[in-house]
Amino acid sequence: MKRVLALCAAAALLLAACGEADEDPLADLNDEDPTTEDEAAVDDIDPEDPETIPGDAVEIFSWWTGAGEEAGLLALIDMFQREYGYEVVNSAVAGGAGTDAQAVLTSRMQAGQPPSTFQIHAGRALLDQWVAADAMEPLNFLYDEEGWWDTFPDELLEMTTDEDGNIYSVPVNVHRSNVLFTNLEAFETAGVEPPTTFEEFMEVAPALEAEGITPLALGDNETWTLLHTWETVLLGTVGPEMYNDLFSGEADWTSPEVVESFEMMEQMFAYINDDHAARNWQDAAQLVAEGEAAMNIMGDWAQGYFSTDLNLEPGVDFGWEPTPNTGGSFITVVDTFGLPEGAPNREGTIDWLRVLGSVEGQDPFNPLKGSIPARLDGDLSQYNEYGQSTYEDFQTDTLVPSLAHNSAAPPNFTDAAMAAVVQWMAQRDAEAAAQQLEQAAADYLR
Repeated sequence: MKRVLALCAAAALLLAACGEADEDPLADLNDEDPTTEDEAAVDDIDPEDPETIPGDAVEIFSWWTGAGEEAGLLALIDMFQREYGYEVVNSAVAGGAGTDAQAVLTSRMQAGQPPSTFQIHAGRALLDQWVAADAMEPLNFLYDEEGWWDTFPDELLEMTTDEDGNIYSVPVNVHRSNVLFTNLEAFETAGVEPPTTFEEFMEVAPALEAEGITPLALGDNETWTLLHTWETVLLGTVGPEMYNDLFSGEADWTSPEVVESFEMMEQMFAYINDDHAARNWQDAAQLVAEGEAAMNIMGDWAQGYFSTDLNLEPGVDFGWEPTPNTGGSFITVVDTFGLPEGAPNREGTIDWLRVLGSVEGQDPFNPLKGSIPARLDGDLSQYNEYGQSTYEDFQTDTLVPSLAHNSAAPPNFTDAAMAAVVQWMAQRDAEAAAQQLEQAAADYLR
């Protein structure tokens, strides 16, 4: 397992202890010469071994380790430490869009050794896996104290609330999954416009290819990107109403529209980069940033990578559209944190959740992460052109949950869908993939 472990910046801890305040929350996160004692502390921390975590620290468990997301997390941690003064352990596990982190988390939760808090996507991942197992404390009291019931959209509250009306996590952001990022110069070179429909995609792809530009960048070294791409194509072929019906068990996965989603993806994949299996999502996005490819289907954490890591200007250096045929629909990926039963430093964890849910916490975090605030009262002046346009879409579009990011379906169905899409990638049999999904629906959704 590939792991990246971080202890949330010893330099920031030292500054907090000295009572110093820096206007830039990231200014002191890159000291070149940390002390030997600090280095030893970092080396000793292992999220897989709870015995290495100080009992009085607030351990924040996530998979935010790169491309804008780490910068956003460190800014939040720095703000939390400055306001409350707790020792913080940033237990971040890299790889697989959270797959590796979730494996470590599951092991610890089953052993009765939870972190203080952990990143979890709103929806079925939270409710079916941890709430159903009585592993989380309700947070109604915190929503009452902070006046949050009217602060977040009802759709987000529903994704973190059980049938008894108990709410179990605090949303810190909203990502959009169905985004087609584009290199505007590549389209100008080819004399075509970014596509908004499948038909337009099939028209512009040959024109781009004729100019020596890869039409669609894909990085499926980590196979979750296949499921991510397919869910956007599925939404485009079935529409938002049937999309929701499929995951509620009310629609047939062998329907012509579902079969069409695999057939359409096969047509689109005729235009992907040859080295797709050797690249991850960030490598694929980089092809678009450098102009070697014209398009990439990814969640808007890619925008965080473009803007925060590569210093690209939205609307100038890169563009964006909803993925083909999904205009007016918004696939949500909502990062949340909750309070596990028996969590170490319960008081400190609750204070961490207060920061996450505050407008003061969400507005510095989300522009770095590439996401938009989960709150309804975010200060949009702090967001770039992409963030502002996405926030407007969030207010008006039809919201649907992401399958690839564990919101739309229980984990066992998501695993079965991943297996079906990976097998489709190898065999390109659309009807067989749909049959696999129908069987998984019979097993896990109905």
